[in-house]
Order: sequence, then C-alpha cells, then structure tokens
Amino acid sequence: MGRNTRKRRTPLATKAIAASAALALGGGGLIWANYYASAHETNGQNTTKAATAQVATITCPDVGQQLTNVPNQARTEVDGELANLDRQITDAYQRLATTRDAQSRDASFVQNSILQPLKERRQVIIDRIQLEINRVGASAPDSLDGLAGCTGATANQANTNAGQDNTGQQQNGGQQQNTGGQQQNGGQQQNNNGGQQQGNGGQAGNGPVAADFVDITKVRRNVQAKPQRSRNASTGTFTTRCGVNANKNHNTDNVIVAPGVANGAHHLHDYVGNQKVNAFASNDTFLQGGTSCQNKNDLSSYYWPVVRVQDGSQDFDQDADGGGKEGNVGRILTPVQAQIKYVGSPTGKVVAMPQFLRIITGDAKTTTNGLANANAHWSCTGFENKVQLTTQYPICPRGSNVVRTFAFQSCWDGQNIDSANHRTHVAFADARGNCQNGFKAIPQLTMRLVYKITPPTLQNGVVKNAYAVDGFPEQLHKPATDHDDFISVTTGGLANKITNCVNRGQQCQ
Repeated sequence: MGRNTRKRRTPLATKAIAASAALALGGGGLIWANYYASAHETNGQNTTKAATAQVATITCPDVGQQLTNVPNQARTEVDGELANLDRQITDAYQRLATTRDAQSRDASFVQNSILQPLKERRQVIIDRIQLEINRVGASAPDSLDGLAGCTGATANQANTNAGQDNTGQQQNGGQQQNTGGQQQNGGQQQNNNGGQQQGNGGQAGNGPVAADFVDITKVRRNVQAKPQRSRNASTGTFTTRCGVNANKNHNTDNVIVAPGVANGAHHLHDYVGNQKVNAFASNDTFLQGGTSCQNKNDLSSYYWPVVRVQDGSQDFDQDADGGGKEGNVGRILTPVQAQIKYVGSPTGKVVAMPQFLRIITGDAKTTTNGLANANAHWSCTGFENKVQLTTQYPICPRGSNVVRTFAFQSCWDGQNIDSANHRTHVAFADARGNCQNGFKAIPQLTMRLVYKITPPTLQNGVVKNAYAVDGFPEQLHKPATDHDDFISVTTGGLANKITNCVNRGQQCQ
C-alpha cells in the first residue's frame, strides 16, 4: 500500500531483547516441534547460532503499496489478484512451518522448494495485474517488475524488522492526535531477561515472543503534548455507542482490501456498527445492514483484528481458515469497553465525511514493510497519558487493563471515498495539526478498546500466557501490525450532525 510522505520517525533506540530459545507451544494451528533447540541443551553456543540462522518467516514486497493509481475499471480485478498474492504467501509460510525436518537436512531446501516456486507463482499474478491495468488504457508502474522475489528472514531479523522504518517515511508524522501524542520509546522498550530470543514462539509457533512484551512500569514517559489549538479550532466531540461485539459478529474477510474474496484478511475481525459486512457486501448492503450502535442512523462499520490470549485454550475457529489453520490460535477476548469518538481539528473547522468513505489506519504487514504506515497504540489504564507503545505489547501492573487506541487519518482529498492502495485519498495532519496538499480536515475517528488480561510472564526467555492480535501468519503477531478499518455509512443527516457538533465545540452523542 502506498505511503504518504511525512515527518521521519525518530529511530527506535532499542531492539528486541530476550533470552534463550523459545519453544513452539502446543495447541493446534501452525505447530512445529521443538525445532529451535534451547541454548541450555547440548552444544550451547553452536546450537544458539544454528537456531538464529534458520529461516523463521517469509518476507515479500507488498505489491499493493506500489499501486497508487489504478483506474476504477480495473480495481475489482486488481484487488482480487492482490488477494491471490496474500494467499500465496500464506501457503508458502505454512509450507515453511511444516517442513522443518527437510530444512534441517538440506540447506537449500527453503530457497529451492519454497522461495523459488513462490517467486514464479507471484510473477504470474504480477503479470496479470499489469495486464489488467494496461487493458483499460493506463500504464502499470515499472516498479512492479522487481517485486516477485521473496526472501527468508531469520528469527533475529523477524524480531527486529517490525521495529525498523525501512523507508524513512512515516504515514502519521509521529503524531497520535487526541490519543496521547508521539510514540517514541526513548530507548526504554525492553525487558530484563538479557540474551537473544530464538524461534518464533507462540502457541501456534508463529509468535509472539518474549521480546514482544515489556513491563510498562519500566518504560520512560514518551507521550508528548498535542498540537496547540488555534482560535478557530474545532473542539467538540461526538461519541457513538456501538457495543463491544458481545454478539460475536466475526469474519476473516476484508471488504475494503479484498472485496469478493472470502478469507481475504487471513485473520479474524471484530465488527461493531453495521451488522452486514463481509467480503461480498456493497454500499447498498451497508444501507440495509442494521447496526449495533444506539444511534440507529449510524450504519458505519468499525472493525479490527481480534485479540487472543495464548494460554493453551482454543476457540470456535481452531480448525478454520483465518483461525487456527493460519496460526491465529487461542481464546478470543471481547473488550470490556469500546469507545468510538469523533474529534475536531486543532487548527480549524472540519467538513463532513462523505458517504461510504473507507479508511484503513495502521499496517497489517509491518514485520516485512517496516513502520512507515504503523499506527499501533498500546498502553495500560493509568498510563495512557504517559506511555504509548508501537513495537511491544504492555505487561500491565495489577489492577490495570490493556488498552488499544486508534487515531485515524483526519485529512481527506475532497474527492475520493477510496483509493487504489486504500491510503492516498486520506492522510494524517502534520505536526501542527494542519492538512497538507489541498486536503480537507474531517472529523477524526478515534477508538479506545480496553481488555482485561491476566499479565503474561517471561521465564527463561519464553513468554507464557501471551496475548496478541490476529494477523497474517507470516507477520508473527507483532504488536506493530495492529490496524483498524472503517466505512462511513450514515442516514438522517448524521454526518452533518457530527460535523456541526465538532465545529461548535459541543460534546454530543
């Protein structure tokens, strides 16, 4: 998906730190045996080096990021082909996860039997994407030609890549407006186990690992002040109450990114608001969908990856696509609180969101893409104004709950309800809160999800009773892959009511 050029993120000062080898814990899904030997076993240092060198996951260029200008006539076909690319990576990762014995006997197995065939299959899809774009009279980007090849990442690389900004650009400009300011760790996101984490960890063998967690009480304050409000600021708020998905409205589709493709997300979503959202839904479907929101004019769809606790438990989708079959295992947690609020701009008035506007915030593939589009906010109750984390999950103290917050893009190009890469039609405001490049300020959607989670424990470099967001299997459940999706659907003039409330400085619901 495309990137908006914004202020460069201050480099994260710390890398993943943990101790000796993590074992693949039982429980179904993508499981492999204790392939990564513990450094405490025979051969000591040599075993550790061997484990570190093994391929832990697969990284492939994100073709969708290059497609910033696909004609409308070709988008349905292109979206379908991009979904095929995701399916190919998932299949290749599953093969990687289930052929460890063969890999241990043949050093060229991964390259010859997994990566090279994957490259050939990807090239076929990329060629089809180019043909679809050219067929409608446009020109496919030249950059697509070099995106077929994938590489294998070692455990060490997989544990640190999600902390790297590989592009030097950051979509949100370092700003978490209205949720706590900048998200820089000041060199403090680390645990005290020492040593180097080995393996992929997790109940299904694909994360998280001990290095993905940090005791929040040991993280230095990193939340900075919000942009100063101007005299013309829009200071109101509009809160919509849509529940916590207690009725368990789930699916593994993503109608924004992969319309018409079942299991296009390869992970499970919670849905609140509109109740008829799946891969095959249309704008007409949304208007007929009903809503979980108290305000029945709010037919918008708010959806996000579920959070699971990996304590050896299973859930209804243990043997299903997008669930246990793709490494998303453990008991699904329902938030104990879900707050959805629209807020204003610190520099001026906002315009109403257009009907059917789509926004995706964050990047589900930061483990391979880097942090350019990351927008994950993790904290604990009592710490939200002090510490916000991107690349680690917080371990909260007793009496404190885990908090996920999202601050969506608040600038709109004034014309499009979506874009080919689902990013370039919206953008984040700059560090002072201004929209750039002729974009218009819209009410900023913010979401706050609270979870009651027994704190994980770190023992000998292994995390026990971990929790993690669902994701693509090869992304290893890294915290930075957290993301959120939104489709604006309103009736009865609600979009204008939200805008007027925000512009007048009122607190409405």
